Amino acid sequence: MNSKVFLVLRILLGLFVLVFGLNKFLHFIPDFPLEADALEYFTALSNSKTMTLVAIVEIVAGLALISNKFGALMALILMSISINALLFHLTLDPANSAGAVVLLVLNVLVLFGYKDQYKALLN
Repeated sequence: MNSKVFLVLRILLGLFVLVFGLNKFLHFIPDFPLEADALEYFTALSNSKTMTLVAIVEIVAGLALISNKFGALMALILMSISINALLFHLTLDPANSAGAVVLLVLNVLVLFGYKDQYKALLN
């Protein structure tokens, strides 16, 4: 992958997760209405402090990707968040799934950009 393209993708993913991680604490993006099942599930995640952990991981990962420190590791860790966000939206909130699709695509592209750093893991 072209290094300039990878740089842009890495920074976009970093900014994406940093903004959404910070939003979980600062609430600067308005909440969108959720169906009853989606709201019940999201409320359970929030009450169990799971969303706080997700926010912390997103903030750390965003900063790591932007600064390119431990970016390969954070891209791997973000994959679990990306897949869970996509599954949540596709099953419980399909009307608002575009952001989760963008997150997953960016995450996969960044993982592909870091592929040389994963070779030792896959041997």
